[in-house]
Amino acid sequence: MVTFSHADTGTAESEWEASGLAVLPELPLDPAELAAMTFVVLAAHPDDETLGAGGLLARLNAAGAAIEVLLCTAGEASHPESPTTSPDQLAAVRLNEFRAAVSGLAPGATRQFLHFRDGHLAADRDRIAAAVKESIAAAGRPAEQVVIVAPYRSDGHTDHDVLGAVAAEMAAQDGHGLLEYPVWYWLWASPADPAWQSWVRVQLTPDEQRAKAAALLAHSSQTQPLSDQPGDEALLAGSFIEHFSRPWETFAWHGPAGGRNSAEDAERIFDAVHGGDADPWSYTTSWYERRKRALTLAVLPEAAYGSGLEIGCSIGTLSVELAARCQEFVAVDASSTALAQAAERLSGHPAARTLHLTVPQQWPEGSFDLVVVSETGYYLTPEELAGLFTRVKASLNPGGTLVLCHWRHPVSGWELDGDTVHAMARQQLRWPTEGLYREKDFVLEVFTAPAGIQQ
Repeated sequence: MVTFSHADTGTAESEWEASGLAVLPELPLDPAELAAMTFVVLAAHPDDETLGAGGLLARLNAAGAAIEVLLCTAGEASHPESPTTSPDQLAAVRLNEFRAAVSGLAPGATRQFLHFRDGHLAADRDRIAAAVKESIAAAGRPAEQVVIVAPYRSDGHTDHDVLGAVAAEMAAQDGHGLLEYPVWYWLWASPADPAWQSWVRVQLTPDEQRAKAAALLAHSSQTQPLSDQPGDEALLAGSFIEHFSRPWETFAWHGPAGGRNSAEDAERIFDAVHGGDADPWSYTTSWYERRKRALTLAVLPEAAYGSGLEIGCSIGTLSVELAARCQEFVAVDASSTALAQAAERLSGHPAARTLHLTVPQQWPEGSFDLVVVSETGYYLTPEELAGLFTRVKASLNPGGTLVLCHWRHPVSGWELDGDTVHAMARQQLRWPTEGLYREKDFVLEVFTAPAGIQQ
């Protein structure tokens, strides 16, 4: 159990700035779809919503999303030794601050105070869950169009942890999306903690940053002393507030379970895409695509391979360059329309062939020295992706190379995103990462299968 005090110096913001937070992937929610979604935002105490998700609230409000903010306690226990302000008086002050802050961030949001006791949310788990269910039911949206926004379930404050755990249980049971926002984590944790490395960020516009800063000023009972007497000191030190002055916000993201496509939908979807446009992703003309192919080829640790396999080859622009590095090469795709173009491109390589397969349910025979999965993993469900890595593990020769390359932005209609694909690969395969390159738009990673070990 994490033990800390709000008075602790904690981890400096400069350490977090140097950690790589700025290159975390963006939240995989399509901005165009926000207006059709409902966000139920949970706060254990007034100011949690501003610190952890103030910029997001401003973003959602501007996009026309339905927002309901459920405040569990009035935060009356923030100054237990105050000689000037009773808990009841402090509760009244903090509720007024909450109303002002949320009104500034999201004037279109509805607010509800649940009247639970500060510091005792563990006793109210069932009542919290009932309130969230009621709010979601009133919204009348399909489960996959509802996102619960709640404190990080391992934030270290008992009320935050309880509220986060309740939100996580409900999201998992009912198929909602879940955004967990850390607050006290930034104080007691350090960049060495691995939890944050799988999170996502929301890059804030200048207007969203200004709205968040103004909302934080509204919580003056926490950022300024209640008086100059002992026991009335400011709860939130300036060094702590620095963590929330970043031009982005950070969340642990868990996508909704329903309403997403899978590998079984791939042939229908991508035949339609390629039927309408011979090069729907501008593989042949885009500098971004040409540069990404060049980087993919450059990271291959071997000059030549005996046998190579590309999963999700599309129209074959990368395939033809991979085939030149392999004595034998197989290009696989679920779209027969795309595969026809790939076969034409590969016609100059007699040892290259194409296969119309839907992975991981189907898989080519044989073993390989090189497997490339580029811009394909997020078109699978988590279960299908796990199956793909099981297939790769069984068919890649000892010492062989696995290359993953994926877009880091939202992929509308699909459950996974690029960084999640790579995180699942590391977790499941546990193979050495020979090379890793990240930039804002994509992540490129090279793994090596253990040599001399039966796969």
